[in-house]
Amino acid sequence: MPVVDIDTDELRELTGHGDKSDEEFEEDLFALGLEFEGETEDGELQFEFGPDRLDRLSVEGVARSLRYQYGDARGVHVPDPNEPDWTIEVDASVPDERPFVTGAVVRGLDLDESALDSLIQLQEKLHATMGRERAKGAIGIHDLTMLKGQQFSQEGESSGTVEGPASRLEGTPNTITYRGVDPDGNRFVPLDSDAELTPAEVLERHPTGGKYADLVRDLDRYPAIYDELGLFSFPPVINGRRTEVSTESRDLFVELTGTDQWTIDRMCVIICYALVARGGTLEEVEVVYDDGATHPDEYGPELIRPDLETDEKSVSHDRIESILGVELERDEVVDLFERSGLDATYAHGGAEAATDAAEVAEGTVYDVTIPPYRVDVLHPLDLIDDVGRAYGFGTLEPRYPDIGTIGGRHERSRLEDAVRTSLVGLGFQDTLNFHMTSSGENYDRMGLAEGSDAFGAGERAEITSPYSEEYTQLRTWALPSLAQVLENNTHRSYPQDLAEVGFVARRDDDVNTRVAESRHVAGVLARTDATYEDAKARLQALCDDFDAALETPATDHPSFISGRAADVAIDGESVGVIGELHPEVLVEHDVEVPVVAFEFDLSALA
Repeated sequence: MPVVDIDTDELRELTGHGDKSDEEFEEDLFALGLEFEGETEDGELQFEFGPDRLDRLSVEGVARSLRYQYGDARGVHVPDPNEPDWTIEVDASVPDERPFVTGAVVRGLDLDESALDSLIQLQEKLHATMGRERAKGAIGIHDLTMLKGQQFSQEGESSGTVEGPASRLEGTPNTITYRGVDPDGNRFVPLDSDAELTPAEVLERHPTGGKYADLVRDLDRYPAIYDELGLFSFPPVINGRRTEVSTESRDLFVELTGTDQWTIDRMCVIICYALVARGGTLEEVEVVYDDGATHPDEYGPELIRPDLETDEKSVSHDRIESILGVELERDEVVDLFERSGLDATYAHGGAEAATDAAEVAEGTVYDVTIPPYRVDVLHPLDLIDDVGRAYGFGTLEPRYPDIGTIGGRHERSRLEDAVRTSLVGLGFQDTLNFHMTSSGENYDRMGLAEGSDAFGAGERAEITSPYSEEYTQLRTWALPSLAQVLENNTHRSYPQDLAEVGFVARRDDDVNTRVAESRHVAGVLARTDATYEDAKARLQALCDDFDAALETPATDHPSFISGRAADVAIDGESVGVIGELHPEVLVEHDVEVPVVAFEFDLSALA
């Protein structure tokens, strides 16, 4: 989970609550979902929070949330930017692997050391989360006074010295160019260096270049940003020293490049809000994708950025009350939305037939406006969570549910525990693994083709906006997870007999959620003398414990050795697979001993 360092003196200044103690801030932030983690050597407080609230990756964002919570600010605030004076021209030579760009100008800042440190922290935290370590989005922040825009005539012909497309915008006074550069092309002085280096030399000689070299090393041309004086930014690797930001900087140019326009637009908005909170004046930038350059189809080739468009979602009054378990007046709900930094209006759905205030409220639907920095609001439940936090989860009184039943363990849970107990009795060590994985782990490293008829090869349920390349989908079967455990345990002694009873999921359009969920039982035996018969004996004993008839007709499966694999048929129904893992799978996971494995659907033992 991300951890953010907060200077409480800065927090007092930005919230306007100079009388607040550190302990009070800890309590108030805990109510917002930020947990106190300790202190830095400099006395700053460290808070951990869920990675969904990326607008709180800086002291400015945390202060904004507190001001709403204290009632000092209300509703949606959208800065009113000045019209663009700068243009980013995107050349067709930009690598297709990183085609998109966005930006903004912020003027009139007064940056002290604390503000600059906060800006750097925000930049790096966004890189680590939404930007996926700069692979999906990278941020460059520059001292605007050190940039010299290429001048363009009314006819659109460039009078600058850098090769690139002529602007399609007549009379554009200041233009920088996002283009491709040969690895051994133009030199520049990167940050934390005194030497002029080519992009290829940056990757070889500069510490930051070496860290992010894998993002661009295989490209024929590297991404680069030029002004009239030459190359000043080498995204996603490093900025040039010429435009380095310091406490003397008053006007900043913010540029972001990446693989997805929506992602870098949202990252840009979060930075802009933080800088506006420091007293900056926002100015738009025009982004023009040249003929032949890849541009976002949903937006078109000419954009005005930053994208400050708000979003709209709806939620019903009765759903809010049902989830939170409290009765609320409609105006009270609107007030709670506004104290969450949202705007809300309501309509009287079905209110004509209502006989009292409660029935009127029950038929109410709220139309909620969401500010552009709130990238986490994807569902009505996210809105209800905001209402609950503004109301105060700590003030909710526990009560028995108004139903005439007694709680108890679900039958499926009883079955899972019984199977685990049997597996432990058979010599397996019980494991608990992540439900989320990547396509590489789930399919490729197991020699499996997605969508094939093989067990475990079902279509993936993907995460729409994953924050890590390691966790992009729900796993479709459990054996890849056990293979990863064996890979991580190669330094341990053998035998290693591991098992798991766990969650799996796959896409299924015949299910109303379009995702079919189930529980699987999986086991592996890793040892020098492991054979198919060993796995079959364990599986047979497990089925006998549940009075289930087991059959194992021969089959072929790409994860297993041909001729040493079989279907798992329980009570006449094919529900899994068993066999000796293929040598290619073992080599892929650095396992040097034979491994036999089985996996089947838990419901077959019910």
